[in-house]
Amino acid sequence: MAARTLNVNVGVLGHIDSGKTALARALSTTGSTAAFDRAPQSRARGITLDLGFSCLRTALPPQLGPGPGELQFTLVDCPGHASLIRTIIGGAQIIDLMMLVIDVTKGMQTQSAECLVIGQIACQKMVVVLNKIDLLPEGKRQSAIEKMTKKMQKTLENTKFCGCPIVAVAAKPGGPEAPESENPLGVSELIEVLKSQAYLPSRDPSGHFLMAVDHCFSIKGQGTVMTGTILSGSVSLGDSVEIPALKVTKKVKSMQMFHTPVTYAMQGDRVGICVTQFDPKLLERGLICTPDSLHTIHAAIISLKKIQYFRGALQTKAKFHITVGHETVMGRVMFFSPAPADFNEEIQENVFDFEKDYLYQEEYLSKDSVSSEENKENDQAGEVQLPKQQWALLEFEKPVTCPKLCLVIGSKLDTDIHTNTCRLAFHGVLLQGMEDKNYAETFLPKLKVYKLKHKEGQVERVMDDYSVIGRSLFKKETNIQIFVGLKVKLSTGEVGIIDGGFGQSGKFKIRIPDGLKPDTKMLLTVASKKKSKGGKGDMTMEDESCKNDSAQPVTISLSFKRYVFDTQKKMIQS
Repeated sequence: MAARTLNVNVGVLGHIDSGKTALARALSTTGSTAAFDRAPQSRARGITLDLGFSCLRTALPPQLGPGPGELQFTLVDCPGHASLIRTIIGGAQIIDLMMLVIDVTKGMQTQSAECLVIGQIACQKMVVVLNKIDLLPEGKRQSAIEKMTKKMQKTLENTKFCGCPIVAVAAKPGGPEAPESENPLGVSELIEVLKSQAYLPSRDPSGHFLMAVDHCFSIKGQGTVMTGTILSGSVSLGDSVEIPALKVTKKVKSMQMFHTPVTYAMQGDRVGICVTQFDPKLLERGLICTPDSLHTIHAAIISLKKIQYFRGALQTKAKFHITVGHETVMGRVMFFSPAPADFNEEIQENVFDFEKDYLYQEEYLSKDSVSSEENKENDQAGEVQLPKQQWALLEFEKPVTCPKLCLVIGSKLDTDIHTNTCRLAFHGVLLQGMEDKNYAETFLPKLKVYKLKHKEGQVERVMDDYSVIGRSLFKKETNIQIFVGLKVKLSTGEVGIIDGGFGQSGKFKIRIPDGLKPDTKMLLTVASKKKSKGGKGDMTMEDESCKNDSAQPVTISLSFKRYVFDTQKKMIQS
């Protein structure tokens, strides 16, 4: 049986200066072109500015099947600096297993928490690494490690990583300046834990080829090399690949995986692809794909969930940094939910139904948000009823190129880095992209999102048993003609129909098909008598009792719905 190599992508995430790059270096046997802070800016600033890649090869553990073989961990060293969170989000989408690196002397910090949030969205498994144990005094080291381990277990209690392994190490005892002869502590134990956590990620070579490129450079006389991780499909020597950002198609001349030439690579593999020459500065990072398989979109419909650690409401019309695929752009959001009657209905995953009606929301509905008017009416038990699924329309400030059903993350990256707050606001799945630049005219009218409108006025007087005059429902300048035929309800229970305007001051006539109830007629007659008497002589006893009866005027309520994207602005009543 031929030996096989199984590749598992391991993200190394954590707060700045927690020792991620040193840990990747201590674990690695092979570095790629992008490993260990090789970028001049990274070396100058002493922090990781981009994703670094290296690999660790070890024997295939028994849980991954019989036969000879090799397990290759591709280590993705993500920057910990807060302003580089876009890069981390890009990296998280190619990770099978995550290592959360914690400085044992500091514990959880702001970016460690953000990395944990990204891990919950994008990863299945995690290992916590307590680094820099060499900084703890030897006599108290063990108890300090135990204390921090307990703290971390508590932090992870309500996450999907509850009970995950926690390993203590010193990746570079003595710090960056220490001599190379200093051996790392706990790294061999960490490798065993990683092997025990390794699983067979689902890999599918079929479908369109799509690769996330994170580095690009040219080799004189050979061509331009794009290195990255294959997100879907496969690629072989001689294939044509498209670079959508540059609108060009290139032929694959050669390929390498960690300096080893290969002729084929598939989903999950980390690969360098050499194509005919182009300027590498034009593609620092981005996507390459099977020609014509990716689309550039101006807006999108996504299903989404709010990130629980984000403080504050998610408001419709607010702007967020939207990370889609490997791009981060500004975008405006509009939230909507199922109609309240469908709040508990099971929604088919990853599909959007254009036949259904949806309710416009001023903000994403959550336990701490103010419920919309309609929800308040539907809310008998005093608790806000929440829908099983909510959606958003995203409108991008500049077009993005991405695959369907890709991960979307909305953040407030302009929040002050030094405030101790989570900047990641929501995450979701892209269900439908809009490629037409004029999507507002061509596409949005298909989206049946409605707003509920409610107006209140008063009955001014009775005309006869079947009609009354109303006021205060419309402004003087309102064209009452467009409301003719709509149903209204009186506070006394009668249903009426708007018949037309009455005079010039915004008053209107209401027809009551089933006639006014005697009580209503009496109430309105008393009210109008009282008005005409207003200020005449002494009140009789009868008038005194009428005064109490007519303290409440008869109100008129008009409710209708209007579709947000209906160009004719039609009013609809059920």
